[in-house]
Amino acid sequence: MPLRTVLSRALAILVLSMLALTAPPRAAVAQDTLQPLLQQYAEELASPSRRSFGAVADALLADGRPGAADFLRRYEAREVVQRPEDGLFFYAEDAGDLVRLIDVDTGAAVADVSSRDVDQIRANAGVRRVIAAALVPFELNAPERARREAALDAISRSAEASQIAPLADSIAQEPDPDLKTRKERLFLLLTAQFGAERAERLEAIAALGGDTSIEARGVLNQLTATRTEVAPSLPESANIARVLTVGEDLTQAEAYADLVDAGLAEPAQTPSELRAVLAENIVDGRVGGVPVGRLSDPMARIEAYEALEDAGAVPPRAAPDEAAQAVAAHVFYDEYVLNDPEITTAAQDALDSTAQAIATYQMADLVLDGLSLASIFFLAAIGLAITFGVMGVINMAHGEFIMMGAYTGYVVQLFIPDYTISLLVALPLAFLVTFGAGVAMERAVIRHLYTRPLETLLATFGISIALQQLAKNIFGTQARPLTAPDWLGGAITFNDIVGISTIRVAIFVLALIFLGVLLYILKRTRLGLEVRAVTQNPGMAASMGINPDRINMLTFGLGSGIAGIAGVAIGLYAQVTSEMGASYIVQSFMTVVVGGVGNVWGTLAGASLIGFLQKGIEWFNPSNTLAAQTFMVLFVILFIQFRPKGIVALKGRAAGD
Repeated sequence: MPLRTVLSRALAILVLSMLALTAPPRAAVAQDTLQPLLQQYAEELASPSRRSFGAVADALLADGRPGAADFLRRYEAREVVQRPEDGLFFYAEDAGDLVRLIDVDTGAAVADVSSRDVDQIRANAGVRRVIAAALVPFELNAPERARREAALDAISRSAEASQIAPLADSIAQEPDPDLKTRKERLFLLLTAQFGAERAERLEAIAALGGDTSIEARGVLNQLTATRTEVAPSLPESANIARVLTVGEDLTQAEAYADLVDAGLAEPAQTPSELRAVLAENIVDGRVGGVPVGRLSDPMARIEAYEALEDAGAVPPRAAPDEAAQAVAAHVFYDEYVLNDPEITTAAQDALDSTAQAIATYQMADLVLDGLSLASIFFLAAIGLAITFGVMGVINMAHGEFIMMGAYTGYVVQLFIPDYTISLLVALPLAFLVTFGAGVAMERAVIRHLYTRPLETLLATFGISIALQQLAKNIFGTQARPLTAPDWLGGAITFNDIVGISTIRVAIFVLALIFLGVLLYILKRTRLGLEVRAVTQNPGMAASMGINPDRINMLTFGLGSGIAGIAGVAIGLYAQVTSEMGASYIVQSFMTVVVGGVGNVWGTLAGASLIGFLQKGIEWFNPSNTLAAQTFMVLFVILFIQFRPKGIVALKGRAAGD
């Protein structure tokens, strides 16, 4: 053989040997790819079920093959299809009218096919939740914030002990402060619930004391869950929460029912059941040797049943005295489901601390509600307090000025779609509209009736009905929207218990602004000086060159204008209808009468008293607001009997009146 041929063959053998050494074995390649593993669970993947899919997801992830976690994520997003002819799974991407098949291992496009050529796999909500829970360890450190947040949501929905370790490892690597805080909180909850070390678990439980969140209370309630048990005596090994007293904690009948359920007593028998059993055992006119004619006697029926019981014809029956004796011979108690006294005691202490915190927060929430309602009453009543205090006019149409202000805001929003700008325009425009309406009403009607209060009341009541009908004719009977800007559409939430809507905070701030403006007008301006002079002594004010008629007109217009601004504020959260003013006229008069007629501070005091008192009454019976308003009217009637001039009595003419 020529030397050249020998060298060529040797070189070829060397190259093939090197390729054989460097190339991976076919078995290894197959083992590293995902598709063969998917084929092992092809049936479960093609027809997923919430009950069985958890084991499939765990098996795919436990195998450790590349792409398993990504496959489950895309499976959860319904991006996986199966090709019927060979059963292979592919990722599906939109390709116009076709579906592009992507290889699950290489990521390369395989083919573009019609949607009829593949089977779309649609995982339901239960399966998606199972996948989300299985992916938690992989998603906690995902680069996308949304994926990490979704993993935390999955932990919150279905907490497990296996999640503690990956959650703890991810805390230090979390770049987002909010998510890091949430991870630390979830770690605390999981440790309290499933922690392996007793010391760490007790520390976590103690840290949950005073935590009013639903999640923390849920964990503590699970740890302190109890079941009612019965036994001849208290078992020493049981973790007993409390001993129940028959007659206080449970009735005699409930106690005996527990004995029956525990198999410690025979079922009690009703008279009708006794008669039915006796009727089934009549033999030759007798039941257990007792003639049927004697069975009208209750004692004879018992005698007959006992005879049947001795003969073994009927099941044993517990007599009333036997039932009482059986109950007295047993002890009833609530036993903790978790048989660990140290853990349950710590959890119960934490729950007691939480209950105290909840009571405190509920009181704070009640105070916020009272402040909110008081600010609304103050806005609605301050204009009425000014007109009533200066002129002594009982203006029953005051509520309709509130309604006019709300409709003014609605009309402004029809022309100015920007809700922030429309609100800024509506507030002064509502004041001008209702100021003009109030002046017109005072000039046309009120000034002729100053010395006749009953006629003034009837006239303004008639005007209120006319204004309501006019509003119905213009705007219809349907409620009209007065939309608040987005920055007023949310809520300020302190925790799961204490919170208040932003619009109510804005109304409270508006009430404070009005209080400051009115005090400035009344104390620092010439108009305020003249108003106070006419209020205290109109005759002396006239002799000093003040025109009481002009002051009455401006004051009535000012009170009406303030009602218009209050209407815009109230309309932002209440329905704008032609009858909305009637909902506030009664509270406005109560506020003015209780606080003190014609005094700004009195109106503030009256609004605060009525607002807090109404919310306090509603707290005892939250489902019946009408009852709270009824009690408020009764309170006002009693209050004015003892203090007819209100909390802050006005001096001068009002005192003389």
